[in-house]
Amino acid sequence: MSSALSTKGLQKRFGSLVVAQDIAIELPHGVRYALIGPNGAGKTTLINLLTGMVRPDAGSILLGDADITALSAQTRVKRGLVRTFQINTLFPQLNALESVTLAVLEREGTSGIWWRRLPVHRDAIDEAFGILRSLGLADQCHRPTREMAYGEQRLVEIALALATKPRVLLLDEPAAGVPKEESAGLFTAIAGLSDALTILFIEHDMDVVFRFASRIIVMVSGRILVEGTPAEIAVDPRVREVYLGGVQHD
Repeated sequence: MSSALSTKGLQKRFGSLVVAQDIAIELPHGVRYALIGPNGAGKTTLINLLTGMVRPDAGSILLGDADITALSAQTRVKRGLVRTFQINTLFPQLNALESVTLAVLEREGTSGIWWRRLPVHRDAIDEAFGILRSLGLADQCHRPTREMAYGEQRLVEIALALATKPRVLLLDEPAAGVPKEESAGLFTAIAGLSDALTILFIEHDMDVVFRFASRIIVMVSGRILVEGTPAEIAVDPRVREVYLGGVQHD
């Protein structure tokens, strides 16, 4: 059975700066992967390569069995490879339900007329509400996004991504800017997503990583240093030396 997402020999440099060197990853279906590493390791660049925002100098990217290396970012979204960003990009004048409904209609190709015949789109509204409910936002669905707590706004971002019906979801620091007391709830909601969805997330909080990831990829200087279970990563001396500062996690 093919992997949900994989790369072979992925390379990228900007001038003399090598940001990705011979990257080979293989994400099985339904697995929760964390991508960690020190600042400048190339984590966000890898996400940009996977999603088509940056083109590799060499190597290939496969979504399932399909080679998507040459496809545009928009086409990759339609194929089921979706990401979120470190900074929110919400419409502050819309409420959460309106925002996610619009994303559902965009997927269906009818977003240009959504405001004219809203009752016709009851199925899209119901789907959007179901997504928000799955993330614990049912009670907040009619609040303008600008009035929501920042952790809730991050969940709305994830809801927008889920509205595209992704097969693989890439989360670039989903807890960035979120108060620590809210981040656990954010990742609890992420952990509760469908097992059919493959997730790769970048996160700097090691407590969160070791709690929610089933496997961890460690990047250093544009290379994959090691991949393994949280238990394996916690005792790997190379990881402790370059990233964890000698601290072990249970």
